[in-house]
Amino acid sequence: MATDRTADGNIAGQESGTATLPPATGEAFRDAIARLPSGVNIVATDGPAGKAGFTATAVASVSDDPPTVLVCLNRKSPQNKLLQENAQFSISLLPKDAVTLANIFAGRTGLHLEDRFRYGDWTTLSTGSPILAEAVMALDCRLHSFQDVGSHVVYFGMVVATLTKPRDPEGTKEILIYHDRHYGEA
Repeated sequence: MATDRTADGNIAGQESGTATLPPATGEAFRDAIARLPSGVNIVATDGPAGKAGFTATAVASVSDDPPTVLVCLNRKSPQNKLLQENAQFSISLLPKDAVTLANIFAGRTGLHLEDRFRYGDWTTLSTGSPILAEAVMALDCRLHSFQDVGSHVVYFGMVVATLTKPRDPEGTKEILIYHDRHYGEA
């Protein structure tokens, strides 16, 4: 049976004493968060500062009224400047067969910025940010705000357009996920 840990370290249901937990280190956090399955997305931007895109698993819904999402990008990435200056971005959820594209946009092939867009079929919605045509779903966003948090910049985007492929009626796995530092399907 699973137990819940409370914020002060007590274990729910434990009759006496408190659990002594080691401090969360960066390495321990990375090992723990790797167990959290995440959809694999390409976040892309285009505008006066240029075109760029990166693979991201740190993508989340913030609000549905107004529709708002967040995306995290390492502060060391040169793409931060482009995303901030363009003030718009898209999120394309990758289909299960897009591992090569995920690796290209993750920087594992040596391709940079606009060169990455030679691969895949790209279109646009409202802002002009690239959307992967075969994406399971895509969100087109205007940059609302951003904030440095630790090693990353957190970008908040107001969703101005969406694209969603119909669900497979048989429930076939169709989404590329990242779990335990490996690609999989959901």
